[in-house]
Amino acid sequence: MLTTLLKQTPFQAYSYAYPHKSAYRPLKPPQALHEVWATENRNALFLYIHIPFCEMRCGFCNLLTLARPTNDFYPRYLDALKRQSEQVSEFLGEYSFARLAIGGGTPTFLDESALATVLDIAQKTLGAENIPSSVEVSPETATVSKLSLLAERSIDRISIGIQSFIDAENRTIRRRQNIKTVTQALENIRHNGFPTLNIDLIYGIEGQSLDSWLYSLREVLRFQPEEIYLYPLYVRPLTGLDGQRFSSDIRMQLYRLGREFLLENNYHQISMRLFRAAHAPANEKAPIYCCQEDGMLGLGSGARSYTRALHYSSEYAVSRRNVKDIIMDYCQRTFKMAYYGIELDENEQKRRYFIKSILQIEGLNLEAYRCQFGTEVLGDFPELAELLRLGLCEYYHEQKLIPTVEGLAYSDIIGPWLISQSVKQRMESFNLQ
Repeated sequence: MLTTLLKQTPFQAYSYAYPHKSAYRPLKPPQALHEVWATENRNALFLYIHIPFCEMRCGFCNLLTLARPTNDFYPRYLDALKRQSEQVSEFLGEYSFARLAIGGGTPTFLDESALATVLDIAQKTLGAENIPSSVEVSPETATVSKLSLLAERSIDRISIGIQSFIDAENRTIRRRQNIKTVTQALENIRHNGFPTLNIDLIYGIEGQSLDSWLYSLREVLRFQPEEIYLYPLYVRPLTGLDGQRFSSDIRMQLYRLGREFLLENNYHQISMRLFRAAHAPANEKAPIYCCQEDGMLGLGSGARSYTRALHYSSEYAVSRRNVKDIIMDYCQRTFKMAYYGIELDENEQKRRYFIKSILQIEGLNLEAYRCQFGTEVLGDFPELAELLRLGLCEYYHEQKLIPTVEGLAYSDIIGPWLISQSVKQRMESFNLQ
């Protein structure tokens, strides 16, 4: 089956989380969060705060976010975040965070006072201080004053989506920005001295050529970002690009060109999408966090929370009306119960560990897997034999299973191929609104 898939387009889906949120359903009955977290290791949690507001909705975006909301949304949303953080702090008991990320949406769409309130919730109410901390910004909202606030509050990573350094390509994906604004934003970020700058680019835009892609890559290097994400364009249901058909698909050529260019310029590949510069800070003193083993606590209307046996969140939608309804419902809730999510039995926990490991250059540590589950990964996943046979992964010093260069290139086939049948059925029956 995998051999057949490899002959088709290499771009099936992005496996950034497992199970995907389209596999979530109402929990019957809802589960009390103090019980859900009671037996979890809470010493190295990831705190994610979701701000579901943007100045515009890009044509490729299928996130839970609301463009240009009315002003009355902000106080209600911030009040809900405060309530949730207080209740979370109560039911978690003793805990500590190893990572903090504030995303969206666009957190810097908020004014400075509201942005400071979000930082207070993370750092003062929940104690997520002196740890690696990241905030997403956009070119139009990366103002001098907001960036100064983030720097003062010890945010050490700024992530900004540029997508392309060619205005016409951004217009094609319905992203309203101009290169002058982009350049000013990047200069402002660099002026504030954030240790890590991440820049996102997209390849596969209609009309994009190998030359225009190379131009954007060269422009990126003018700002020497510590991290660069290269995202293939996906046209997803209910987004602004939904229904559009492209004249040709050269995404694999663009991926290979981008990879070669960044490797030649002293970047190391971490996954199919992420490239990290040799000059990026090592964060050697940061608390250890392992996404395969440690939990995640999500605050906000679109945030997910992960324990070993339960993933939960608010509901998921893309259309403006339904996104607005979900945000309004979030603002009215109490936060002592999980109402929506998916329970993971031991087989699904193993599968998540496998997928999250085999698509990263660090690979899957065989002894760590054995200690976590008491079994051998090759025995648990017969699919692994086919990945090895096809040269998509390999053993590293008999201690790890790592993806090969081709394994990374075909991540967006391998990830979907590894989804369990039960999760796949839930995803396919999900009614996206």
